[in-house]
Amino acid sequence: MTAKILIVTGDAAESLKVLYPYQRLREEGYDVHIAAPARKQLRFVVHDFEPGFDTYTEKPGYTWPADLAFAEVDAGRYAALVIPGGRAPEYLRNDPELRKILKSFVDADKPVAQICHGPLLTAAVDGLRGRRVTAYPALEPDMQSAGAAFQDAEVVVDGTLISSRAWPDHSAWMREFLHVLRSKAPVT
Repeated sequence: MTAKILIVTGDAAESLKVLYPYQRLREEGYDVHIAAPARKQLRFVVHDFEPGFDTYTEKPGYTWPADLAFAEVDAGRYAALVIPGGRAPEYLRNDPELRKILKSFVDADKPVAQICHGPLLTAAVDGLRGRRVTAYPALEPDMQSAGAAFQDAEVVVDGTLISSRAWPDHSAWMREFLHVLRSKAPVT
C-alpha cells in the first residue's frame, strides 16, 4: 500500500511552498492529499524578494483544490506531514481541528516537513520545545519563544522534524525530508 502524505494549508499559502512538495512527493510515488479548513478552491500567493524592499512582496498565485477539510482528516492514515509557509499559518494555528492533526503527528514522532512560516503551526501545539529549527528569519523570536533553538540555515533536521527558511531552500528541504521519509515510510 502506498504511503500517504498530508499537506495542511489554506488561502494565502505561498504557491511554491505547497506545489513543490506536492509534486515532488507524488513524483517519488507517495499518495499526497491537501487539507484545508474546508474543501474548496484555495487561493495561493507568490512571495518574492525585490531590491529596495525590506521584506518579501506578495502577488496573487495559483489556485488549487483542497482534497479534504481538516475535520475530515484521519491523521492515523498518514505517514508524514508537510506544513507550507506563506501567510496561511498565521491564521491556521487558531483552528482547533488542525491543532488536533498537528498534535497527532508530533506525539507519534512522524516525519514533519515545515518551511517559512509553517513552524508557527508546530509551535501552536508546543511541538518545538527543545528542538532545533529554522524558519523565515523574521520568525527567530517566535521560534525562541516556542522553546526551539533557532538556526539560520537552508535546512535543519532534528530527528523527524525537517525545517527550511523559504522557497530558495526547497531542494535541500525536500532532499532531507525524503531521506527521513524513505527510512520511516518507504514507497511500496
